[in-house]
Amino acid sequence: MKQITATGTTVEEAVQSALEQLQSSKDQVDVDVIDEGKKGFLGFGTKPAIVKVSIKKNPVQDAESFILEVAEQMGAPVQVKTEVNNRDISMELEGEKIAILIGKRGQTLNSLQYLAQLVVNRESDQFYTVMLDAEGYRGRRKETLENLARRLAEKAVRTGREVKLEPMPSYERKIIHTALQNHKKVETDSDGSDPRRHVVIRPS
Repeated sequence: MKQITATGTTVEEAVQSALEQLQSSKDQVDVDVIDEGKKGFLGFGTKPAIVKVSIKKNPVQDAESFILEVAEQMGAPVQVKTEVNNRDISMELEGEKIAILIGKRGQTLNSLQYLAQLVVNRESDQFYTVMLDAEGYRGRRKETLENLARRLAEKAVRTGREVKLEPMPSYERKIIHTALQNHKKVETDSDGSDPRRHVVIRPS
């Protein structure tokens, strides 16, 4: 985190000096007054004001910087479009080698999302949820999972046996549960422990 200690004849002057050196504005920093200083008399006993000024943490910028750096190191540079809705951060990645960042069945994208969320919440006072998407992959994956859920529900009804799906992250399991919540002939449950937690579809 960028921070600087500055002095001035007054606290205000010391803060202004620090802001100029940090090339920042007052709403983007935290100010800690170390010494308010002393005017003295006729120039005697004068003490300068001392302040420590730190640039505030920006969790959204932290997440963006992390993704850009990792993508670059993986040889798949990207552009990031970010939307923030209260504590939900949605990030859309675009790039020529986006498939590298998605990985098999979105595993690389899921890992990046998990790490980005750790970065965002590392020093934040409130908890943020990060959703990482790559050129519409999440929408296509949702459609695939909904079709899979319906197909496997039919199999469970036809065979009279439960069907176990492959392990999935929680939000993908939720897509399966939601797709079948109104199905009259099957019920769903999650079984196992992360990262092997999976959905089970059972005939009602």
